[in-house]
Amino acid sequence: MGAQKGKDLLLKAGDGAGGFTTIMGLRTRSLTFGAATVDVTDADSDGGWRELLSGGGIRHASVAGTGVFKDAASDSLAQTLFFSGDARDWQVVVPGFGTLAGPFQITSLAYAGDYQGEVTFNLALESAGAIGFTAG
Repeated sequence: MGAQKGKDLLLKAGDGAGGFTTIMGLRTRSLTFGAATVDVTDADSDGGWRELLSGGGIRHASVAGTGVFKDAASDSLAQTLFFSGDARDWQVVVPGFGTLAGPFQITSLAYAGDYQGEVTFNLALESAGAIGFTAG
């Protein structure tokens, strides 16, 4: 994968009717995958080296973004989803890589503003179920 424009990494929230809406005017965003390990080391482990259970553990995806709200509808959607605590289908479009889709829950929503600047927000999502991937 060659260099890609950061602005092309999109975060889209499900509208509840099968469609997706690009959420907010993100200026920075990140996507992180993680997997917990399951240690199965015992007294018979070769040389005392740790052994891990292949395919075991819990996988997760985390998404974070900072930016400005682009319109009242995306602001309202983010607030509604945060305060309801509902997991909603989201899409994360990574240019040159593909699209991840599945349920995420907003785990953090923060607002900030400088005296002579615009109001900005920080948003964090955590996966809340199986995440699918479509290459593209």
